[in-house]
Amino acid sequence: MAGTGGPVATFSVWDYVVFAGTILFAAGIGLFQAIRGRKDTSSAEFLLGGRQMTAVPVAMSLTASFMSGITVIGTPAEAYRFGTAFWLFGFSYAIMSAITAEVFVPLFYRLGITSAYEYLEMRFNRLIRLIGTSMYIVQTALYTGLVIYAPALALNQITGLDLWGVLVATGSVCIVYCTLGGLKAVIWTDVLQMVIMLAGFVAVIARGAVIQGGLTKIWEDADQGGRLEAFDFDPDPLKRHTFWTIVVGGSIMWVSIYSINQSQVQRYISCKTLGHAKMSLYVNMVGLWVTVSLAVFSGLTMYSIYKNCDPLANGDITTSDQMLPYLVMDILADYPGIPGLFVAAAYSGTLSTVSSSINALVAVTVEDFIFPLFKNLTNKQVTWMNMGLSVFFGAVCIGMAGVASAMGSVLQAALSIFGMISGPLLGLYLSGMLFRTTNSIGGLSGMIIGLGLTLWVGIGGQLYPPTDAKTNPLPVNTDGCNKTLEQNTTATPWTSTVPLTQLPDVRPPLADTWYSLSYLYFSLFGMLTTMISALLLSMITGGCKQEKLNPDLFVRKGDLICFTCCSKSEGSDGKEKASADLPMGVDNSAFIDVDVTSKAFEKATKL
Repeated sequence: MAGTGGPVATFSVWDYVVFAGTILFAAGIGLFQAIRGRKDTSSAEFLLGGRQMTAVPVAMSLTASFMSGITVIGTPAEAYRFGTAFWLFGFSYAIMSAITAEVFVPLFYRLGITSAYEYLEMRFNRLIRLIGTSMYIVQTALYTGLVIYAPALALNQITGLDLWGVLVATGSVCIVYCTLGGLKAVIWTDVLQMVIMLAGFVAVIARGAVIQGGLTKIWEDADQGGRLEAFDFDPDPLKRHTFWTIVVGGSIMWVSIYSINQSQVQRYISCKTLGHAKMSLYVNMVGLWVTVSLAVFSGLTMYSIYKNCDPLANGDITTSDQMLPYLVMDILADYPGIPGLFVAAAYSGTLSTVSSSINALVAVTVEDFIFPLFKNLTNKQVTWMNMGLSVFFGAVCIGMAGVASAMGSVLQAALSIFGMISGPLLGLYLSGMLFRTTNSIGGLSGMIIGLGLTLWVGIGGQLYPPTDAKTNPLPVNTDGCNKTLEQNTTATPWTSTVPLTQLPDVRPPLADTWYSLSYLYFSLFGMLTTMISALLLSMITGGCKQEKLNPDLFVRKGDLICFTCCSKSEGSDGKEKASADLPMGVDNSAFIDVDVTSKAFEKATKL
C-alpha cells in the first residue's frame, strides 16, 4: 500500500520500452534537424542555427536547459523537505527575465556576438576574455557532470538501471545529435524534452490525487504539516531560504545564469529579430513558472502520501534525491509504461542540459580560442572541428560525473556552482556595461577578489554545512510505516546520508557565521565585491580617461524600452535603420555579416 514504507516494484518490460522509445525519439528529432540542414555546414548554422530561430522554440529550450533532471529529481524533494518557499522563485524568474531582456539582450544583439565572452575583449582585453571563457568551461563541466550523475544515481538505486551504463548512454545520445545537428537539433529536441518533463510531473500529481482523494486533500495535508508557510521575512542572510534570500539573492543568481552564461546567450542571439530574442525570455519566464509549480506540487503530493512514513527515516532510501523515483515506483508501478515515462522525463531534462552545455562549450572554444589563432579555416575544416569538439566535450562531461558524486544535495549543489563562479563574472560584465571608469586592471583585479572571496565562503559551506537552525528542515515521522530501523517512531528531523552534508565533529569558528551564508547570496556577494573592487582599483589606476570607448559597449537608455527594436534598430552611429533593409529577416546591423568573427567584432572594437 502506498505510503506505508518497504520495498517497491522495479521496472517492467513496458517501462523499458517507453523509456528507450522516448529517448530514441528525442535523438531522432536531433538527427532529423541534422539531415534537413546538411546543405549548410557553416559555423553560424552549427552554433547559432543560422540566426533564424523564433521565440517559442527558443523559449522552451531556455527553460529546458536549466530545468534539468536535477529539477525533476531535486525540486519535489526540496518541497517535501522544506516546504513551498521554493515557489517564491517565481518572483526571481520575473526579475531575471526583465533584466536579461532589457539590459543584456539588446547589447549582445547589437554587437553581433557568438560567444558571450567576446564582449570582455571588446570592453577590456583578450586576457580577460580568455579568463572568462575558462571560468565558464570549468563551471559548465562541473555542473553538467552533476546533471548526468545525480539522476542516474537516484534512478539506478530505485529502478535497477545500471549506473555507468546509463551515464555513458546519456552522454553518447547527446554527443550524436549535438555533433550532427548543431544548435537547431539541440533546440528542437529541447522542445520535446520539455513536454516530457511536464508530463512526468502531471502523471505523479494525477495519480497522487486519486490515491489521496483529490488535490484539496493534498493541499490540506501540506498545510497541516507546515509545508505551506512560504513567506519568511527574516532578514538574516544566514538562513537558507527566506523571502529576501530567494527574491533578492535568487534573482541575481538567475540573472548570472541567463544573462552571461553561454548556454543561454547562444539561444536568444540565435533569434532572427531582437523582438523574438526578448520575447523568448518572457515566454521562458512563463515556462519556468509552470515547471517549478508542477515540481513543487509534486513534492506536496509526495508529502501527503508519506506524511506518516518518511522513506528516508524508515531506511527505504539512502538520500533525499531518491524520494521522487521511490514515489513513482510506489504509486505508478501498476500502470505499465508510466514509470518509464517518468524516468524518461528525468533523463529528458538531463539530455537537454547536457546537449546545451556541449553545444555552448564548442561555441566558446571555437570563437575564443581557435578562430583568433586560425583565421583562414575552410568551412569543411570548421565543420569537422565543431564535430570533433562536440565528441570531446561530451566525453569530458561524462568524466566529470565522477567528481559530481561528492557534491551533496543535487539542487543546492547545482545552484551553488553557478553562484560561486557566475556571480563575480556578472560583476565584471556590469562594471564594464554601466561604468566608463572601469579599466582592464581594475576589472581583472576586482573579478579575482570577488571570485576568491566567493569560493572561500562557498567551499566552506560545502565542507561545514549550516545547522538545522539555519536550514529549517520540517519534521517527518515514521508512525505509519510497516517497518522502521529503530523502535522510536516519534517525529524525526530530516537527515541526509550524503557524506558532505553530515556535520563534522569539530566545526571551526567561521562555520556558524561566514560559512553559513545562504547559498543564494553567493552570486550577489560575488557580484558586489567584484564591482566595488573593480571601480575602486580602476579609479586608483587612472580609469579610462585616455581611452576612446565605443558607445555600443554600454547600456543605452533606449535598450530598456521593451520591443522598441522589433521593427527598427539603431546602428552604431545612433541612426535608425529599417529592418526591411537587412537580409535574412535580421533587424540588427551587426548581423549583416553573419560571420561575427570579422566585421561585427571589428566594428565594436574600432577606436
